[in-house]
Amino acid sequence: MKTKAAILWTIGAARPYADSRPLTVEEVDIDGPGPGEVLLAIRAAGLCHSDLSAIDGVRPRERTPLPIILGHEAVGEVLETGAGVDDLAPGDRVVTLFVPSCGQCAMCLEGRPALCVTAPQYSGAGTLASGAIRFRHGGRPVHHYVGVAAFAEMTVMMRRSLVKIDADVPTDAAALIGCAVLTGAGAVFNTARLRPGESVAVVGLGGVGLSALMGARAAGASDIVAIDVSEPKLALARELGATFAVSASDPECVAKVRAATGGGVHFAFEMAGAAQAMEIAYQVTRRGGTTIIGSIPASDVRLPVGHASVVAEERTIKGSYFGSSVPVRDVPRYARMVRDGRLPVGRIADRRVGLGDLNAAFDALAEGRTMRQILVPGL
Repeated sequence: MKTKAAILWTIGAARPYADSRPLTVEEVDIDGPGPGEVLLAIRAAGLCHSDLSAIDGVRPRERTPLPIILGHEAVGEVLETGAGVDDLAPGDRVVTLFVPSCGQCAMCLEGRPALCVTAPQYSGAGTLASGAIRFRHGGRPVHHYVGVAAFAEMTVMMRRSLVKIDADVPTDAAALIGCAVLTGAGAVFNTARLRPGESVAVVGLGGVGLSALMGARAAGASDIVAIDVSEPKLALARELGATFAVSASDPECVAKVRAATGGGVHFAFEMAGAAQAMEIAYQVTRRGGTTIIGSIPASDVRLPVGHASVVAEERTIKGSYFGSSVPVRDVPRYARMVRDGRLPVGRIADRRVGLGDLNAAFDALAEGRTMRQILVPGL
């Protein structure tokens, strides 16, 4: 079979990408699904900073070979199933997972599939869990980004990298469930286990941060503080439920948040991946509170925290990867919340783009001019 896909050929190309064109749209050969695999038509995919990091090399996946098809946050329609896949059928709608679980390693058996030990091994190699590569260009293998490869009209994925959802979830919003919602809202529901009436600050209002903010509102948080350098993002955060919003560039940012929340928040979520954001998130957390880090910054970024305050104020600093999610449980739940308006993530999908628009779209993402662009391969 043939399909169109956006292929990344080089890492670290000069910006603007609209000129250097690290991604090119090509017709590629795609195999049908093997055992335990599923052939999908991609209906919509989100553009995320994790994809951008693969393009600019800020967080290089050193073992991932080129060329590769990026994209890890998507919703698709099942076209064909491979041998052994008997619980999905053509026409089913599914959300993609970039951290599938093997169900057998120590982390999976402990009920923490987001920390699956085996998933990074093949994700880093650019293959499916079986070791297979299902794309070719001119006879040359084209690799799968984190087992998803969503920047294509069609892709092949492992069954365990997919979760079925109801067909009535709006497409653009459904595309964001597999990363922005699982990571952001999951940090609230799973990592923090936020209780009604507790207070929250979110530092960094991209797709993940705004999903965390919406999750906090749905969970019944009292004070919800939004912090970012972008005024349009702060304005949208207010519309989505923030009770207080302040610019991270304001020299009085921390003092204003602590004053507005009676000494700081119960939980601060850092979702920007920058040292300044991490410092703000820690400083706006109250005594006895918890700072949750849900971003993955460049490898040289260090957390600027005073040892004494962690002890004397009984602070907790906690990581949250993939929203500490159990996807087979959480994806259907979040999908229903999206459909019912309790997680209005469709509000952050601010632009639709086609495959040929991706280079310019990643320029916009790198410059902070957008929150979540949606790739629709057929545009």
